[in-house]
Amino acid sequence: MAKLTIADNSYSCESEETVLDALLRAEVDVSYACKKGTCHSCLMRSVKDAPLKAAQKGLKETQKRQNYFLACLCEPKQDMTIRLPEQSELYSQSKVVENSLLNRNTLLLKLECHDIQEYFAGQFVNLQRDDGLTRSYSIANIPQQDGILEFHIRRLPNGQFSEWLHDDIKVGDTLAISEPQGHCFYIPERADEGLLLVGTGTGLAPLAGILEDALKQGHTGPVTLFHGSSEVEDLYRVEELREFAQKYSNFSYYPCVSGENVPEGFNAGRADQVAAAHITEWKKLRVFLCGHPEMIASMKMDAFLNGVSMDDIYTDAFIVAGNE
Repeated sequence: MAKLTIADNSYSCESEETVLDALLRAEVDVSYACKKGTCHSCLMRSVKDAPLKAAQKGLKETQKRQNYFLACLCEPKQDMTIRLPEQSELYSQSKVVENSLLNRNTLLLKLECHDIQEYFAGQFVNLQRDDGLTRSYSIANIPQQDGILEFHIRRLPNGQFSEWLHDDIKVGDTLAISEPQGHCFYIPERADEGLLLVGTGTGLAPLAGILEDALKQGHTGPVTLFHGSSEVEDLYRVEELREFAQKYSNFSYYPCVSGENVPEGFNAGRADQVAAAHITEWKKLRVFLCGHPEMIASMKMDAFLNGVSMDDIYTDAFIVAGNE
């Protein structure tokens, strides 16, 4: 058992329990989202001793040197004195410039933030409310001179954050936004080789950005997008992507419906299953998978078994954190 000290308070951390779980058990108000070391919402700082290296996975070198660590990955072997970062240390302020519906349950949210100058389409940021509630969302557009970042946010039943964005946020409101993170983005190399993009639901958000980035940077190899949902009403930007496929001869688009009612012009089945049936040449593909974790796990295995290197498979699993 380790003792965790924050300011004048101390908490116990059981063996094989993470710092985050110990603090949540003690009902300490801390920010968190994915609990898997991906979103970096639970970033904290060890005041005295260097934290475990495993708890610093994915952090910048400058953060590591300052003893920052991810509470969800830290199972302390000794007592720790911890400082919770102030929001101003980790977040910039953004302004809502557009919020409209893409379909019956997906919000198009555009934020203006001139403090974020460098990012890649397909990375994600953390958005945070004034009460500290934090969620991660993928960036759906390439960098813009006007500082606009675009997000596609699905309304989830009883979702604290998603329902708040759908129902209460309005143009002119401000939101705290973190620095972009993640490694699921296009790199302009091997431009003559294929790109396979497979997504479900709002997994289209990072894929749309990756698609635009690749084509605007002159990618000449085949680019194929499979986007799926259980009902056609939950797909979006279908006509826009069809027009994109007509504009670019090396881009193909397959909207997929896994439910019973599949209209003409749509592909029956899950996006990963439709993709697996269509792809005949897997070697030298770069594969981008975004959306439901089960779909990603299945498609990742299919791609690997068909000869795609793990280094060429990029994933962004949309993990629901508690009441999203």
